[in-house]
Amino acid sequence: MRIAFLTAPEGVEQIELTDPWQAAKDAGHEPVLVSTKSGEIQAFNHLDKADTFPVDEVVGETSASSFGALVLPGGVANPDLLRLDDKAVSFVRDFFEQGRPVAAICHAPWTLIEADVVRGRVLTSWPSLRTDIRNAGGTWVDEQVKICDHGTNKLVTSRKPDDLKAFCDAFLHVFSEGAG
Repeated sequence: MRIAFLTAPEGVEQIELTDPWQAAKDAGHEPVLVSTKSGEIQAFNHLDKADTFPVDEVVGETSASSFGALVLPGGVANPDLLRLDDKAVSFVRDFFEQGRPVAAICHAPWTLIEADVVRGRVLTSWPSLRTDIRNAGGTWVDEQVKICDHGTNKLVTSRKPDDLKAFCDAFLHVFSEGAG
């Protein structure tokens, strides 16, 4: 399965990109780095610059229909920048409208909120997003990983880097169900 990993040109939390990416590859999937600009993205280790990664496809030049699923890594700046980009927001919304599974960790639900896809959903995130999620019509829970199927698709969410193993296991399970 081709899996889109959507990030802004900078601000993604590196481990929240690389661990799920590797898990997807190890499971036989094809991870594809999608961003709002071509070239490279700049990842971060919290507030410090980390590695750069080459962009495979650009939002607006690709579509949700060319992927089986979507992963939204976190980082504070990453989803904040994505939610300001109309094409990125539409790209995310399209996965929900097409019933394709989505996985989001840490601060990534900010992009989901902007896409207006959390209403009626149950999800977890970095704790500072709980009020935003509630205000957007979602139910926030403090759990390591949450799988929600109260909508057009399955949504997998996790809180933080410490939850990455459970997050990867959960989204790989959900994504494999969607491929069957």
